Amino acid sequence: MRTICFYFQVHQPFRIKPYRFFDMGEDHYYWDDYLNKSVIRKVAQKCYLPMNELLLELIKQHQGKFKVAFSISGVCLDQFEAYAPDVLESFQRLVATGHVELLNETDAHALCSLRSKSEFKRMVENHKAKIKRLFNGYEPKVFRNTELVYSDKIGEMVAEMGYTGMLTEGAKHILGWKSPNFVYQNAINPDFKILLKNFQLSDDIAFRFSDKSWSEHPLTIEKFTAWINNVPKDHQVVNLFMDYETFGEHQWAETGIFQFMKVLPSAILNHTGFTFSTPSEVLGNSKPISPIQVPTPISWADEERDLTAWLGNDLQNEAFTKLYDLESRVNKIDDAEIQRDWNYLQTSDHFYYMSTKFFSDGAVHAYFSPYETPYDAFINYMNVLSDFIIRVTRKEKEMQEVG
Repeated sequence: MRTICFYFQVHQPFRIKPYRFFDMGEDHYYWDDYLNKSVIRKVAQKCYLPMNELLLELIKQHQGKFKVAFSISGVCLDQFEAYAPDVLESFQRLVATGHVELLNETDAHALCSLRSKSEFKRMVENHKAKIKRLFNGYEPKVFRNTELVYSDKIGEMVAEMGYTGMLTEGAKHILGWKSPNFVYQNAINPDFKILLKNFQLSDDIAFRFSDKSWSEHPLTIEKFTAWINNVPKDHQVVNLFMDYETFGEHQWAETGIFQFMKVLPSAILNHTGFTFSTPSEVLGNSKPISPIQVPTPISWADEERDLTAWLGNDLQNEAFTKLYDLESRVNKIDDAEIQRDWNYLQTSDHFYYMSTKFFSDGAVHAYFSPYETPYDAFINYMNVLSDFIIRVTRKEKEMQEVG
């Protein structure tokens, strides 16, 4: 079997409003509702609605031979319910075709797998329940961790939760001479299978499609099909993993990205020996070639494919540590607003905005950030976190008085 596996990540964070030092202890609502609604509606019109319509058309046109997978973060689903029910309905129609797979992830798009097994499990269970509620009882079988973060130990934790496999980055430093175009095994649990992103071909679409300085610009269907045909005959799968916002948001409609996707399935099915498969189908139909050793966590991000995009400087590590130091205290508090804010404050984007990386990676970070500088992001977040700690402390005192 030679197949292409398309997986799209759908995520939007709850962005924090400007929150000053003097707001602490006075204002306990942190979220920029106007900005969050504006972003969701803008991306809905540019990406989600037209791309979902196109995928539905392609699935019908190819009578199920074209298939894709999505991982939709819980915080994004919350915003669809609040601001874009039409988008949620369009995803529901796609899943109802039977040719779209949904993956599980952490509900708040959080990095808790790096810090707390219990919080990680809670987040995954919450996301699982949300998917089941919103998608007619759907139960995902494959897992995708926040930011494609993976290590041997994280894979073992996910396997213990009952998943058949997991997606991650085909990072050069862990592959060495090996290819990402095979199914691999977790180094601790050999029954747990791993799919690796082919970052070269994925990023040709996601990042380089409209880059006029790229030596291969413009990316035509003929050129991409030729690259697929050049994949060695013994390779099992080409995993094309990317942000869904690639289509219409990162790569505007004017670049031709929608037209590219409109003709891609026909070109692949008619002019290559490849089919399309969902992650579950790939894992079910392919034997793992070998274990993959990942002792230190990897991710999709930047040249290093490590965690430094989120935990690479003192600002990020201070914020991350201070947040997760609260876990045991928050778990004892039965308060819906505190639990909501605890979830949303864990979203990885908040730490990404604090990145002080420069050069090519820094440009990518700046593109995604609503803050002028990483230091502004840190100060705003820490002001909010300080107020959150005040609320937790007050609630603990109330509980002691009642007790």
